Amino acid sequence: MKKEEEVSVLYEISKALNEGKNLKNSLYNVLDILSISMDMARGTVTILNLLRNEISIEVAHGMSMVAMERGTYKLGEGITGRVIKSGEPFLVPKISQEPMFLDRTATRREVKDQEISFMCVPIKKGKQVIGSLSVDRPYDELYPLDEGVKFLSIIATMIAQHVINLERNQLEKERLREENQRLRKELSEKYSVANIIGNSNKMREVFQMISQVCKSNATVLIRGESGTGKELVANAIHYKSLRSSQPFVKVNCSAIPSNLVESELFGHEKGAFTGAIRQKPGKFEIANKGTIFLDEVGSIDMDVQAKLLRVLQEREFERVGGYHTIKANIRVIAATNKNLEEALEKGTFRSDLYYRVNVFPIYIPPLKERKTDILLLADHFLEKYANENKKDIRRLSTPAIDMLMQYHWPGNVRELENCIERAVLVCEESVIHSYHLPPSLQTGEESDTLPVLSLEDSVGNLEREMIIDAMKNTHGNMVSAAKMLRITERKFAYKVKKYGLDYRRYR
Repeated sequence: MKKEEEVSVLYEISKALNEGKNLKNSLYNVLDILSISMDMARGTVTILNLLRNEISIEVAHGMSMVAMERGTYKLGEGITGRVIKSGEPFLVPKISQEPMFLDRTATRREVKDQEISFMCVPIKKGKQVIGSLSVDRPYDELYPLDEGVKFLSIIATMIAQHVINLERNQLEKERLREENQRLRKELSEKYSVANIIGNSNKMREVFQMISQVCKSNATVLIRGESGTGKELVANAIHYKSLRSSQPFVKVNCSAIPSNLVESELFGHEKGAFTGAIRQKPGKFEIANKGTIFLDEVGSIDMDVQAKLLRVLQEREFERVGGYHTIKANIRVIAATNKNLEEALEKGTFRSDLYYRVNVFPIYIPPLKERKTDILLLADHFLEKYANENKKDIRRLSTPAIDMLMQYHWPGNVRELENCIERAVLVCEESVIHSYHLPPSLQTGEESDTLPVLSLEDSVGNLEREMIIDAMKNTHGNMVSAAKMLRITERKFAYKVKKYGLDYRRYR
């Protein structure tokens, strides 16, 4: 075979290997090309099974399925077994003169009065031999068999590289699939109802409503003051729904300039307005088959509300500057901290949109209406930020708890979280005391919930707090508690009596 012909054959084989997604089909194509270019009578690709230490024919040309099934060898058995064991090619000019040639497939017996040449080369993945490539061709004393073996060795290397690439692709796909499943599981766990902290009766009602609506496609309107956790509820509904594996797109409508809301929600065509240099899909288009969360839906302008109403009713829309109608297979979850009923009276919110959005309303109570949840939330945030900041802070002191319980929390859960995070940052002890909390909680000047204390009263509160902590740490042992505070037992007993404390409560 001339060099030009070899290059052409190698190109065809490379094309056959790279274009085929199925390894077996690609190998059949390779053997078909060799049958023409090398005058090949028969050809095989064998694979070594490391578990059984057995060699079998994976694909073959010019051989029946029955013959392929007969062609199994042990490692080192016959020429094929020897090639795979040694990793070196083997050449047989005339198989009739080679005692090692087993002809286990019995295909050569059918050809009488014709001498056959046999070439077999290993297929290697790195230093490991994974199989072999063999070719039968009619004996021709003018044919350079050594050159034929070199040519086959090149093809075997190409096959090995293709196997490696397929394995890499398969491993990468498997890794991405596992990573995708892991992330989805993490999201599902992170945004499950169990991660919404609350044990009050009002929060139990919220949990029940989430479980009732999550499996449906109904539009949900989440209402409540800013900082109550409306987005957490939206997350829980989506990740417990039948659309949990599909996109969950969040849009804060109040954070988008009014002149860009329509483009952000519905997308725009190229040239629709100044600056629209390319086509852009909107949030509704991106959320197709999934869920879209419209936070602060009450802040949307009237002209955009009409288009939003059409999406909710007809599940279709057009991009800004476009004429093509796009179908929207989505679920809508909306949230607002505004009084929509007042907006209806003022004419700033469409009544038809209100009734379309308000299909299944869920009201999130403010923190001041669920006082029993404050301590649960505080402990949760304490653990979270103590771990984040690598601090060994174990609990809140009793006066600190009292202070948290008496405050009215205008910023709701978000404000409580910020307070605990600040307290963790400034605390250098194992307990968060009242003086670690923000000044607005300590003085009550901003909250109007705590009286302004005199210096003597403030010192007394701190003293009482330290005595309580000492008795907690010593399980009510007065002697040990006095030693911890470095005062005499008599003075400690006097202070305990002064503040009306009972050491037996801490045992």
